[in-house]
Amino acid sequence: MVRLPLTPAEVERGQRLGALLRRARGERSMLVTALAAGVSPETLRKIESGRVATPAFPTIAAVADVLGLSLDAVWSEINRSDGGAELGASDRHPAERLAS
Repeated sequence: MVRLPLTPAEVERGQRLGALLRRARGERSMLVTALAAGVSPETLRKIESGRVATPAFPTIAAVADVLGLSLDAVWSEINRSDGGAELGASDRHPAERLAS
């Protein structure tokens, strides 16, 4: 099976997803987070760095659950045209920032 190249929009959405997960993870260890989600640390590293722009849904669902993020909030945030720049400026927990 031939995989089609990603569109610029898909690449950008993958980068926003990675940034969102990094912010939500905060000071937590990547290793501990990945293992709690049942994914390899390398998979989480690739997603957070944007190298995997279209990760499998179960992977994102598991990581979001460990980080306390709803899938609706993740979807909403990664599809924002401004990339959710205000998330980094808040002192609230990532799940609280997404709910507001």
